[in-house]
Amino acid sequence: MAVLTENITALKQRIRILEERYDRPRDSVRLLAVSKKQAPEKIRRAAAAGIKDFGENYFQEALEKIEGLSDLELSWHFIGPIQSNKTRGIAEHFDWVQSVDREKIARRLSDQRTNTRPPLNVCVQVNLSAETSKSGLNLQSAASLCASIAQLPNLSLRGLMAIPAPLSDLQAQREGFRRLATEHQKLQQHYPSMDTLSMGMSNDYAAAIAEGSTLIRIGTALFGPRSTSA
Repeated sequence: MAVLTENITALKQRIRILEERYDRPRDSVRLLAVSKKQAPEKIRRAAAAGIKDFGENYFQEALEKIEGLSDLELSWHFIGPIQSNKTRGIAEHFDWVQSVDREKIARRLSDQRTNTRPPLNVCVQVNLSAETSKSGLNLQSAASLCASIAQLPNLSLRGLMAIPAPLSDLQAQREGFRRLATEHQKLQQHYPSMDTLSMGMSNDYAAAIAEGSTLIRIGTALFGPRSTSA
């Protein structure tokens, strides 16, 4: 597992370099480890190397990890599409949900969040590239959903999340992220709790950091290829 530790160290150093290059405050970018299909032991090793935020796409797989690693102080983020029949489990076990794109889902999450836990942190997912294969809203609809979420008692509106279409050109990547960052800044004026801009993955996190991302989601670049069973 030395490779995992080396990957984490290298990525953290790379984030620091990019923060300095783009005049971002030090430690303004958080690292979310995308741990879907990764064995719990790998997550434990990543936590020992200083990673505290983990992202999961599938509820049942995630629940086994959350329960099996309950001795660790970790923050669990649900980042996959949300089915209505999974909202109760997500509301009860996760700290963050980054993929909210329907008011119905938001209301269910709020209604089903237990009062013994703090409000569930949520981000609204934006479909920047208008891809039919991906979840998320256009920017106008995202603003409307933010207004609805802000009224729900057991949710804390924290920001926007996006998974843009893959592009190889840095400037093209930045253009899409810039549109999301601009909308985020506008919404922050109305909702000060929106301190999170979740954008950037393994192939485009440099562009995301350049445009103001506060949280990048990294999987294979940290863990290597996913195991077939987790």
